Amino acid sequence: MSHSTTNSTDILELDSLLTDEELEVRERVRDFTDQRIRPNIARWYNNGEFPPELALELGELGVLGMHLHGYGCPGRSAVEYGLAALELEAGDSGIRTFVSVQGSLAMTAIRKWGSEEQRQQYLPRMAAGELIGSFALTEPSAGSDPSSMTTAATRDGAGEGSGWVLNGAKRWIGLASIADVLVVWAVTEDGIRGFLVPADTPGVTITPIEPKLSLRASIQCDIKLDGVRLGSEAQLPGAVGLRAALSCLNEARYGIVWGSMGAARDSYLAALDYALNRTQFGKLLASHQVTQEKLVNMLTEIQKGTLLALHLGRLKDSGRLKPEQISLGKLNNVREAIEVARQARTILGANGITLEHSPMRHAANLESVRTYEGTDEVHTLAIGQHITGISAFR
Repeated sequence: MSHSTTNSTDILELDSLLTDEELEVRERVRDFTDQRIRPNIARWYNNGEFPPELALELGELGVLGMHLHGYGCPGRSAVEYGLAALELEAGDSGIRTFVSVQGSLAMTAIRKWGSEEQRQQYLPRMAAGELIGSFALTEPSAGSDPSSMTTAATRDGAGEGSGWVLNGAKRWIGLASIADVLVVWAVTEDGIRGFLVPADTPGVTITPIEPKLSLRASIQCDIKLDGVRLGSEAQLPGAVGLRAALSCLNEARYGIVWGSMGAARDSYLAALDYALNRTQFGKLLASHQVTQEKLVNMLTEIQKGTLLALHLGRLKDSGRLKPEQISLGKLNNVREAIEVARQARTILGANGITLEHSPMRHAANLESVRTYEGTDEVHTLAIGQHITGISAFR
């Protein structure tokens, strides 16, 4: 079912804060979601599949590497990217995850830290959806603490042109089984560095993680690296230290601040529509006080979260967005989106557990969104460190 934004979803008139160009981007992505995602997402989710043909369609839509400039990338603003993320996640978190892994992680790593040759080789085709990238940071024993990674890259030969040998394992790596190139982070004698690894390189074994109860229309994988030999040109020359990888994570976290509000809005609208058409105890569900309270609480958090996302977007576009601000946005908006989806399901009653309705699917997906790109606990400690000046991580 297609949902349009009306007074029932924008009491604060947040649309008045958007430019005509921003509204046009939002409507274009919303139309795509209505036409391509909504009619199919229940089947994709139930089957545990991501349709690979969507990559080219998302490239044509202009949302891959949307915030990046040059090299065939769309070069749109942070707010425009955020609005696109919101509309895509209103369809499903798994679809927004594809856009995030491709653009905010893999493409951003190449754009920020790659050589000119690497940018020319990969970015135009990745922006078009012709090449798919992945971002391999997390390991089986190094999730929230990526600094403890054990994947290692050692020199292969001597001299300036010497290559590398990679050994190790990565886990929960988005898109890896359909990717053409993997951005792999590994420990070297000079610290953590990034490498571009073609997915078909000998020694690379990629295994999708199944079965999953969340993000079923998305792909996450285990990667084993066993004596993977790379030339010197595989290294991302600008990626020095863990800070380089974390800079990409901040781009993904920013998109989540917006995207989670899309899942929340879709859940709310599904519940509102149901309440306005379902009769119980002789009157519409929407006329019961408890139902109205739930709807009001949901909409209040969606409006607040969307306003927060927009504020962070304006800060980002002006070059003033800080990591602790992204942490606050991600922590709050995902936490509230889960509660909205859960409350929406209660209005749907028993019917809410079927794939005919979106809230329970969104709630399940958001459990993954809550975990990846920093758990609640990690973002809480990041904000706590900012407030107190004391790190409580170790």
